[in-house]
Amino acid sequence: MGRTTLKDVGDHVGVSAKTVSNVVNGTGWVREDLKVRIREALVELGYRPNAAARQLRSGRSGMIAVALPDLSQPYFAELASELVAAAEDRSITVLINQTNGHADAERRISDGIGIPVMDGLILSPLALSADDLATRLDTTPIVLLGEHIGESPFPHVTVDNTAASQAATAHLIASGRRRIAAIGAQPSGPNETSELRLNGYRAALESVGIAVDERLICTVEEFHRGDGALAAERLIDSGVAFDAVFAFNDLLALGAMHTFSARGIRVPEDVAIVGFDDIEEGRFSTPSLTTVSPDKAAIARAALDLLADPSTSPIETIIPFQIMRRASA
Repeated sequence: MGRTTLKDVGDHVGVSAKTVSNVVNGTGWVREDLKVRIREALVELGYRPNAAARQLRSGRSGMIAVALPDLSQPYFAELASELVAAAEDRSITVLINQTNGHADAERRISDGIGIPVMDGLILSPLALSADDLATRLDTTPIVLLGEHIGESPFPHVTVDNTAASQAATAHLIASGRRRIAAIGAQPSGPNETSELRLNGYRAALESVGIAVDERLICTVEEFHRGDGALAAERLIDSGVAFDAVFAFNDLLALGAMHTFSARGIRVPEDVAIVGFDDIEEGRFSTPSLTTVSPDKAAIARAALDLLADPSTSPIETIIPFQIMRRASA
């Protein structure tokens, strides 16, 4: 059987090849329910965009797509800004997409469905596995960010979350803290980041002979300020003694600091706190937030370098981090 064409998909759905093309390339207007049917048919019939033909028609587009989970998260917004700045230096235009960590959105973007012709894709997946991505329909070069995908045939840029979290917890230990709580454990959902950061926290305690008290490990639904505030409330109300907190991102740390302030707990005098991500907001909090700082500019440059020559790309690029020491710990 030959390659599935746009006409084949159109005949299957009962629309023209042009309508299917509009959905594949993100052009024109197509009714939303019809878009859904066409996308389902593209997958069902195994349609794969003819990258060679697209290249002959248009040459290099000078554009790449970036797909991130949640642009309301300052870390991802700041990373997107770094990607745009690094791309501008190379005369590349960036199309930003938000997936909300949903499998269907990540699949559609990785398959090249509903977006214009691109020279490359930078994707931070939360729902798709390495196996899912190995069967993507599109052949546009792709670079992955984050830790969810594990072993993958595609170039991958990440930070050593375990080592970084171990360093953050070790910083608290070095300041004399011994009853260190962890805010950010996630028992369900896309939780690879949480697991790696929890591993680092445990490793730091165990390396100096401090027993891990499971009562000090606080779970959250998401990595937002409100989740950090609620986790801190539960920790205080539990009556378990603690003198420090390692929060798995800065928003959780800022939420916890809000609760501590409302409860009359002084930071860092009573409780020291360290976050993760080094978002701008933490530099202007009261007190300013000590945090793990992954080099977001380096992440952006590395991802673009990998897209520029995927044939010689390393499978994994580890980006350095540092502990930014501020007033909270």
